[in-house]
Amino acid sequence: MVVPLADSALQATDSLPVKTEETGTSLQKLLEEHSYINTKDAATSFIIKHRNPPQKDALFYLLAGLIFFFGIIRTLYDRYFTTLFRVFFNSSLRQSQLTDQLLQSKLPSLFFNLIFLVAGGFYVYFLFERLGTPANVINWFLLASCIGIFVIVYVVKYLALKFVGWVTGYQTEADTYTFVLFLINKIIGICLLPIIVILSFSDGAIAYIAAVLSFLIVGILLLLRFFRSYGLLQHKLNVSRFHFLLYILAMEILPLMLIYKAVSIFIVRNL
Repeated sequence: MVVPLADSALQATDSLPVKTEETGTSLQKLLEEHSYINTKDAATSFIIKHRNPPQKDALFYLLAGLIFFFGIIRTLYDRYFTTLFRVFFNSSLRQSQLTDQLLQSKLPSLFFNLIFLVAGGFYVYFLFERLGTPANVINWFLLASCIGIFVIVYVVKYLALKFVGWVTGYQTEADTYTFVLFLINKIIGICLLPIIVILSFSDGAIAYIAAVLSFLIVGILLLLRFFRSYGLLQHKLNVSRFHFLLYILAMEILPLMLIYKAVSIFIVRNL
C-alpha cells in the first residue's frame, strides 16, 4: 500500500522565517552609526552656479600667430639668429665681422624688433591683468595701448639717439649704444615668448612662478645692457659712472615709471 507524501509548498509555516522588525531596526541602526551617511541632520540644497568660461579663443590665435611668425623668421634667417646669440654672449663685442653682419641685415633686424615690441606689449598687458581684476573678456583697447606705447617709446628713443649723435658729432658712439640697446631687446623679446603663453592660459602658482622668473630674466638683461653700454662708451666719451647713472635714471627708468603710472590710472578708472 502506497502512502502519499505531503506537499511541502502547502505547508502553513515558512521554513525560513524573516523577522521584519529586527531587520528594519538593524538597518536603521547601521545608517545612523555610519560615518559617511548623515541621516540625522536636515537636508542641504546646493546652489548650482553657471560656469562662465573665459573667452580667449582670439587671444590663442594671436599668440599662435606670433609664435608662428617667429618660427618663420627663425627658419628664413637662421644665420642671423645664430649670429645674434654669438654676439650677445661675446662680452667685449670686438668681433667686428659678426657685428657688421648684424648691422647689414636690416630686414631680419626689423622683424626681431617687431617681435620684441609685440611680445613686450602682451607681457605688460598680462601683468596688469594679473595685478588687477581678471576678466573673462579681453580688453582690446588696453592690449593695443600696451603695444602702441612700446612702439612709441622705442621709436622716439631711436630717433632721439640718432639726433643727439648727429648734433654732438658722436655718431659712431650713438650707433654703438643703439646697437647694444636693440641687441638686448631682441633677446628679451625671444625670452618673453614662452612667458606670455604661460601667463595667458595658466592659473595660480604657475603664473606666479612665471612672473617672478620673467622679472629675474628681464632685470638681468637690462642690467647687462647698462653695463655693456658703459663698458663700450666710457673710454670714448670719458663718462663717469655717476653721469651714466643719471642718464639711465632719466632716459630708461623714469619713462617706464611714467608709463606704469599712466596705465595704472587707466586700469583703476576703466576696469
